[in-house]
Amino acid sequence: MAKVEMRIEGAVRRVLLNRPDKRNALDSEMLELLEAAFKEPPGREERAAVIRAAGPVFCAGLDLRQRSEMGASPIERMLHAVETYPLPVVAVVQGDAIAGGNELALHCDLVIASKAARFGMSLAQIGLVPSWFLAKKLLEVAGPVTTRKILFLGDPLPAQRLYELGVIAEVVAPDDLETAAASALDRLVANAPLSLKAMKALLLREMKFRDAIAHEDIDRVLAEVRQSADAREGMAARLEKRAPRFEGR
Repeated sequence: MAKVEMRIEGAVRRVLLNRPDKRNALDSEMLELLEAAFKEPPGREERAAVIRAAGPVFCAGLDLRQRSEMGASPIERMLHAVETYPLPVVAVVQGDAIAGGNELALHCDLVIASKAARFGMSLAQIGLVPSWFLAKKLLEVAGPVTTRKILFLGDPLPAQRLYELGVIAEVVAPDDLETAAASALDRLVANAPLSLKAMKALLLREMKFRDAIAHEDIDRVLAEVRQSADAREGMAARLEKRAPRFEGR
């Protein structure tokens, strides 16, 4: 069974993260499959796409066993494909969306979450940092205050809180998640396809201004952090389920 499944049902492209035994942690194969699923242009009958996940966890982020090998580029390419898909993309989040899983949800156009879900970026707790591309998305959708709280503290925030802050579109009781997701997709499918495509293109262009900001110096600092002894210690500690011993080097 594939770790990422994609099928088209009527007007909806359905993408499923299918690695529940690993909390849907994203390995290199999954990143490639997700990127391919959203790089394939929509057919004439398609109106929307939806991302879901098998099991109780939406996505625990990048697989730490491969994290040092992958670097930032593969996840950035995948998220760019999701974000720039020509039609609205809905994330249906039943459980925790952490680090790369948080970014995957927030790169979708609409997030519908269960009250049981939590969203967060635990990178500071394991000695890592987001790339320019990932931090930019947090600022776009969450604003500077919430972004600082998410990044600096590293603790996940409840879906209800993110809904109150306007970061996600809808939060419902766990038992109502299926109904809410189906309702949102039905409403998207009923709308005019040319309007949906034009609106998506409009919003992407209006938010593109941050791409032009020079950030090569910041990229160098971020790379140094990712290659630090603290980063190696943090990832090892997380895998070994112990507290990290950071030394600032």
